[in-house]
Amino acid sequence: MRAAETITDHNDERIADYRALTDVELRTRWEPPNGLFIAEGELVLRRALRAGYRMRSVLIDAKRVSQLDDLPLGDVPVYAGDQATLEAITGFHVHRGVLASFHRNPERAAGDVLASARRIAVLEDINNHTNLGALFRSAAALGMDAVLLSPSCADPLYRRSVRVSMGEVFAVPYARLEPWPDALTHVRQAGFTVLALTPAADAVPIQRLTAAQRARPALLLGAEGPGLTAKALHASDARIVIPMRRGVDSLNVANAAAVAFWELTRGDDQQAPA
Repeated sequence: MRAAETITDHNDERIADYRALTDVELRTRWEPPNGLFIAEGELVLRRALRAGYRMRSVLIDAKRVSQLDDLPLGDVPVYAGDQATLEAITGFHVHRGVLASFHRNPERAAGDVLASARRIAVLEDINNHTNLGALFRSAAALGMDAVLLSPSCADPLYRRSVRVSMGEVFAVPYARLEPWPDALTHVRQAGFTVLALTPAADAVPIQRLTAAQRARPALLLGAEGPGLTAKALHASDARIVIPMRRGVDSLNVANAAAVAFWELTRGDDQQAPA
């Protein structure tokens, strides 16, 4: 069994990475400047390792330490405590039993992400971590090659985003796109067609896109509620919509993204190599 250092005091400085995980403002000030993020749950932890992220430490329920026996942790410190101590440290009941702190990788440049992609999602002002995580999970599952984020989007490596994505945020390359929305010009220059998903009256049903528009799509998605800004819409090549029934005007942005991703990739089973 892996040896672990026992933690009994929630103020122990060794576990500073895990303190007050439910305080979004505090975590935003702490994590990116210190080059770290938190993975919650054994599955997500393993996916972060598989994606090449370097672990800083582990905080685990003392009853679950043996779950780590097969992992190549080397000299990474493992801290163990009872549920009461873990809750006092993190601010919530750690029902998945394990948390890990990882080093962030260097940020990618938008140009590098575009160079290796055929289909991308471009997100404007999406600052709900649950929606962001769900978007990344759908992007990974449904064949989108990359995600570009406006400067005001939430952090994809925030704990809730990582958890909701089930670690798939590690599988999809992403980068910030600046300045916004002027940099959409660079997306177009890279050979993509910018498709704005909007319920606007002049939007074309997504299933009616031409072959040329489908060839290298950049699907532009806006925040829940306000949707895309006028400037982002103006910078797009076409406005598209998912047709609705029963008087429903729109879907949750993560759900709409999944439907649109599927539509944009639905011919792939015929094109995929044997």
